[in-house]
Amino acid sequence: MKVENRSIDFIPETERHGEPRSLFFVWFGANANITTVAAGVLPVSLGLNLFWSTLSILLGSMIGAIFMASHSAQGPRLGIPQMIQSRAQFGVYGAIVPLLFVMLIYIGFFVSNTLLAAQAIALASPFSNEGNIVLLGAACFLVALFGYSLIHRLQKVLSLLSIAVFGGATLLALALPVEPGQWSAQGFSLPAFLASVSISVTWQLSYAPYVADYSRYLPTRTSTRQVFWYSYIGTVIGGSWMMILGAVLAKGMTGFADNVGLNLVGLLGGGTLLAFAFVLYGQIAINVFNLYGAFMSTVTVIEPFAALKVTPRIRAGFMLVICALATGLCTLAQDDFIQFFLNFIFFMSYFLIPWTAINLVDYYALRKGVYQIADIFEPSGIYGRVNGIAIGVFLATIVLEVPFMNTSLYAGPLATQLQGVDLAWAVGLLFPALAYYVLMNRRKTQQASAAEA
Repeated sequence: MKVENRSIDFIPETERHGEPRSLFFVWFGANANITTVAAGVLPVSLGLNLFWSTLSILLGSMIGAIFMASHSAQGPRLGIPQMIQSRAQFGVYGAIVPLLFVMLIYIGFFVSNTLLAAQAIALASPFSNEGNIVLLGAACFLVALFGYSLIHRLQKVLSLLSIAVFGGATLLALALPVEPGQWSAQGFSLPAFLASVSISVTWQLSYAPYVADYSRYLPTRTSTRQVFWYSYIGTVIGGSWMMILGAVLAKGMTGFADNVGLNLVGLLGGGTLLAFAFVLYGQIAINVFNLYGAFMSTVTVIEPFAALKVTPRIRAGFMLVICALATGLCTLAQDDFIQFFLNFIFFMSYFLIPWTAINLVDYYALRKGVYQIADIFEPSGIYGRVNGIAIGVFLATIVLEVPFMNTSLYAGPLATQLQGVDLAWAVGLLFPALAYYVLMNRRKTQQASAAEA
């Protein structure tokens, strides 16, 4: 298998291949790992019982996946990675603003996934924790280097294995004894429920910055509806299943959250080599997404300032540097991983949701999917160097979200008045969607009037 020779450039029709059903396996497999299971612990840590945890996970997953799958549907039509398409909204140079936040998200997830994997294999591995982290990073580097085709193949295998393995784990988890009333509607807490919904929404949105990267090789004629639904169903089933499993295990196993991976391995068979290998496979598979996405984003940031032809050697060099940086950060492990993870997910939402609102309004409401691809790569093209409207709306939204934020690090005044209800995600979705649409339409009208004059 050859190293992928494309990066952020347009995929010509002669190189397009595949079927949209492959996206089900990509996004089911992307969720089939212990990091998603660990995310399912978060609703329980907020004080919800299993009934309300399950309902919030399902509701949040179904809402968040609408936006995620809408981004996926852009891939075949445009034939370019997701974040470089943001140049059409923010400008060729202006797109660097959301890209910097997205790169932090990639690295944050890489660190979270690696730490959980290192925890899980600590007892089975002959190496130190630092040695395990380095080996995990090296494995991710090799898979991400080969790129698109290998990632699709590995995700299909992982999905098929996961259905069997996690199916067995679910049956075992449901047989565990839990406190009375866990599956009843009693003990409802609106702040905790909304926070849990927000976690699941954000979980699905975390795929948005790179979801189109894995549909961009599909032929242009591919049905947009099929791309949407295969992506949607795969990520909703995979994400909600794993998170509900995590919630059930958090209630049924004492100290489950202390070492999610190791406890899950114990449930699967007391630490067999096969169970360790499966957990490790899942963590490497999802971390490849983060490394691949970070590489795409890095090239997107650099490309306007330098004539960059991404050869396999340059590709390997970029990925090696990014992987080394992310692997090095893994040594700065958090003592309370679950609390760190909870704050990290909320942090993501405050930046991801405004970006996704602007991107989707531009694609579906303003431009109807019609873009001049060549101008996306040209600072003097029709999208310009910087779109002050998009950047202004994006930054203003983040400021407006602050009073509504509620994390363990900071609680905004409006969130406090609302008894802890975090509505920052709603502000981050509605305000930029409306403001960007109105302001861009006004600009379009003014430009049309000036042209007629």
